[in-house]
Amino acid sequence: MADYIVRSTAANTQIRAFAASTTELVEQARRHHNTSPVATAALGRLLTGGVMMGSMMKNPTDVLTLQVQCGGPIGGLTVTADSQGSVKGYVNNPDVMLPAKNGKLDVGGALGPGFLNVIKDMGLKEPYSGQTILQTGEIAEDLTYYFATSEQVPSSVGLGVLMEKDNTVRCAGGFIVQVMPFIEDEVLDRLEKNIQNIQSVTAMLDNGHTPEEMLEQVLEGLNVEVVDTLPAQFSCNCSKERIEKAIISIGKKDIQSMIDDGEDIEVKCHFCNTAYNYTVDELKELLKKSR
Repeated sequence: MADYIVRSTAANTQIRAFAASTTELVEQARRHHNTSPVATAALGRLLTGGVMMGSMMKNPTDVLTLQVQCGGPIGGLTVTADSQGSVKGYVNNPDVMLPAKNGKLDVGGALGPGFLNVIKDMGLKEPYSGQTILQTGEIAEDLTYYFATSEQVPSSVGLGVLMEKDNTVRCAGGFIVQVMPFIEDEVLDRLEKNIQNIQSVTAMLDNGHTPEEMLEQVLEGLNVEVVDTLPAQFSCNCSKERIEKAIISIGKKDIQSMIDDGEDIEVKCHFCNTAYNYTVDELKELLKKSR
């Protein structure tokens, strides 16, 4: 089934909620980067959170970046999403391996201590930027903490990635539930009880729950109204032309040095691992264009 995001409200707009199935896009990221199981889980959770947060933005040109700087063996993660359901990302060390912790992939151990940076480029002079300290490194809790402290929006974030025995992605998805400032106490109490009682995201997904059915559980008894749905996909906008611009930007001296080496070069896109090759003659053409 194709990945998609559901946007909804509940309790007469006292709550807004998002849920997503992201199995295909997380599997695509795993294939692009050949990630280990724990790296797949970490990147998959951040991609899922990122694609839902991207869908919160208003304009087609808005771009959201989630960046984890951390001291653990994974070395950091970066995810970029737009408002149209497209997301891409990578981990610094895709080969990280750790023993399981309590029978689960140890994402928190892979990340270790660090920071979460959230950058929103909405076409203004300066992008909005917020930074919080990682709380657990499990990503869902870290995003929950970010919303509460940087955006002052009490939220609950649930994210999950379940792997097959052959290390492909069995299922992935998540939800973000946010309460409005005017929420009534009894609505908040009901929501908190629901969240305490629901199954884990991976259990719900593995039981075949759609994003709508996940929200029905999280928001049980709170009159969920689906606002809209949109497709979600792993999508990178890299191209040979974009990479050329990057090469030109490094300056004449470095391009000349590559030409002097007399070897063709290969440049890989961070986000999707696509390789672009340039011959010495092509580098000479780029040298003419550089300043």
